Amino acid sequence: MLRYLYTSFLQLGLKDEKRRSRMKRKGAKRFSEIVRVFAGYGFGYLLDSKNNNSKSKSPENLRKAFEELGPTFIKIGQILSTRPDILPKEYIDELEKLQDSINKDRIEKVKDTFFNEFNISIDDAFNYFEEEPIASASIAQVHRAQLKDGKSVVVKIQHEDIKEKMDLDIKILMKLARITKSRFKNSIIDPIEALQEIKDATEAELDFNLEASNMIKFKNLNKGVVCVYSPSVIKQYSKVKVITMEAIEGFKINDIRRLEGYGYDRKDVAKKLALSFCKQIFNDGFFHGDPHPGNLLIYDGCICYIDFGIVGELSDNIRKWMNEAIIAIATKDIDKVISFIMAVGIKKGKVTTNRLYEDLDYLFESYLTTSLKNIRISLLLEEIFSIAKNNNIQLPKDLVSLIRAMVVLEGVVAQIEPDIEILDVIIPFVKSKNKAYIKEKIDKDELAFKLYTFTNDTIKLPSKIVDFINTCTRGRLKVQLKVDSLNSYINQLNKMVNRVVFGFIVAAMIVSSSMILNSNVGPKVQGVSIIGITGYVIAAVFGLWLMISIIRSGFM
Repeated sequence: MLRYLYTSFLQLGLKDEKRRSRMKRKGAKRFSEIVRVFAGYGFGYLLDSKNNNSKSKSPENLRKAFEELGPTFIKIGQILSTRPDILPKEYIDELEKLQDSINKDRIEKVKDTFFNEFNISIDDAFNYFEEEPIASASIAQVHRAQLKDGKSVVVKIQHEDIKEKMDLDIKILMKLARITKSRFKNSIIDPIEALQEIKDATEAELDFNLEASNMIKFKNLNKGVVCVYSPSVIKQYSKVKVITMEAIEGFKINDIRRLEGYGYDRKDVAKKLALSFCKQIFNDGFFHGDPHPGNLLIYDGCICYIDFGIVGELSDNIRKWMNEAIIAIATKDIDKVISFIMAVGIKKGKVTTNRLYEDLDYLFESYLTTSLKNIRISLLLEEIFSIAKNNNIQLPKDLVSLIRAMVVLEGVVAQIEPDIEILDVIIPFVKSKNKAYIKEKIDKDELAFKLYTFTNDTIKLPSKIVDFINTCTRGRLKVQLKVDSLNSYINQLNKMVNRVVFGFIVAAMIVSSSMILNSNVGPKVQGVSIIGITGYVIAAVFGLWLMISIIRSGFM
């Protein structure tokens, strides 16, 4: 028996070793493929600075590289297209064009995945199950089906081994990011940190339990909203790799022909969509992260939200500041907007308040000198985000997701009804909400305490003024003056003075060596003064060193 167990253990160890060896070979092959594709599309400079073909480093080529590398990179590209804090606008616009071009899994694989999740066959779970999927994306494909009770549903099933493939690709990207990290040292975003966020986002999308809980939460939060709907989750057939939900037989919200054909008021639909999103942001702190027309359907007289793989959540603190920021924009209160950016942002370097104020002042002059009807909130939010980034402030990723969702939503609203402006909906909503908020938050005990504190401080004010005057008259007043980066300027000045002095020394050595040679002072070699020649050589070496130092520092 012991011999049998020992032999089995050895065989298991050999199998694990073979599996690890196979995974290593697979990883090395994939690593080479990723490097080759990126280099082929002009991004080899990230690994080798000599390989720098600026003509081929285009946003279009990045999209093509992602498409060629398959599902993981298509999903990463789609995530990056929602992150203007990581990529410039031209890359964002190009990555938005990424389309899922994934081969459909054979029905045998689909049935195996379903059985492995629920230990029941598809034939036993459903009256019928359409073998041809109605959609196939980078992570999963969707099939129509009917439950045993006759209810129509759609079943979303992950592609085979998609998690393993994505994990391998992200590990390789992490390795590449560590190799090339030095090339991003001047960037506000840490590439490894950004990749970790992408990894977290893909892992969340690969866990359909999270999507199911998002759908349930959204449905509960909007239970009392008559004009908003979302499909129900069939919990019995929903797990990590499979999610089954109510089938929605609607049409896209921007299908103007059908909207008008069914007698919908376009302005009413657009306004209800905007108000629904306001509620999600300012009341619930839980919003749909990708409200494009494909995820917004008109169904049974309601706006139906589908696909909850991407959602955003806002903390109570950020929601409070968002309320105040919108009011600040409406009242042109730059100081309050600065307070909002500083409160929710993360400092990634030196922040100059005066520069931030000037940037926002210019923005307000550009946008808010006209009627609110002429303002596009998406552009306004993008500008505020850009100003924060240029001032070394990184906004939280949830706020970045919100800005992105607002940009997409405004585009949808504009397609439905071009004359309506989201800002015209948001500001009255926030103002009315703030009135209720103020009434709710007034507390008698807190008011009494603050009144006591104010009175106490006011009583102390005269004595503080007298103390200040006495300090001035007795000559004991001290003023502390702080100059940012003063040490840096002093160091630069020291270098400049040192070089000037060094130049004088070199010049003096040349003059003195010339005088020694002219006087023919000994000792001599072939009638030439050794001291004079030595002085020339030393002056030449010092002069050459000084010139190289100046050129290397960029002063030439």
